[in-house]
Amino acid sequence: MSVLAARELGWRDLGLADYLPVWHAMQSLTDHRDAHTPDELWQVQHPPVFTQGLNGKPEHLLAPGDIPVIPIDRGGQVTYHGPGQIVLYPLLDLRRAKLGVRDLVTVMEAAVIATLASYGITAVARADAPGVYVEGAKVASLGLRVRRGCSYHGLALNVNMDLAPFQRINPCGYADMAVTRMHDLGIDDPLEVIAARLRGNLADRLGYTAAPEPIADRLPEPSLSDV
Repeated sequence: MSVLAARELGWRDLGLADYLPVWHAMQSLTDHRDAHTPDELWQVQHPPVFTQGLNGKPEHLLAPGDIPVIPIDRGGQVTYHGPGQIVLYPLLDLRRAKLGVRDLVTVMEAAVIATLASYGITAVARADAPGVYVEGAKVASLGLRVRRGCSYHGLALNVNMDLAPFQRINPCGYADMAVTRMHDLGIDDPLEVIAARLRGNLADRLGYTAAPEPIADRLPEPSLSDV
């Protein structure tokens, strides 16, 4: 494990990882952290999966087919994760950071908007539907859970993924919502280059600098032992 500077935000690159063990590890870290546990970002890509939030309605699952559907403990409705999408999970002590849930949502949206702006793409947030949009099409989804004053789950930015599975659902509970990806907006940088910009923008808005190297390339062992 690297030694972090005082205001560096550590991050873990989990690579391509199944959804369930990552979710369980986030829950475990949240349940076992204390006032001295550092905040972290977890970066991951997931194999194809639909996740259904606590408020999820079955009618928004139109035709999931062979893609698994996992009911989870974040807010919101159904969304899709797949390879070619950057998923960032902020594991933060919100009480220590003096952030509310709405504050964190705004910070995540602003980080995505700034990342797109660095490529000359104008993106916006919507008050009625959390996420980030380019000309009305959703390019990033957001969903959070806060427990014991700490956050998990996070944001998903579509970079160069297969968008077809979004047609099997009403994304985030909105029928006929258009979905886009950075590749279709003319951005062909490698995923890791985009991820580094996104991590930096998110860390900056949280009052940190992003650590230059990941803490580890796997899930933390203490979390896995509790799953």
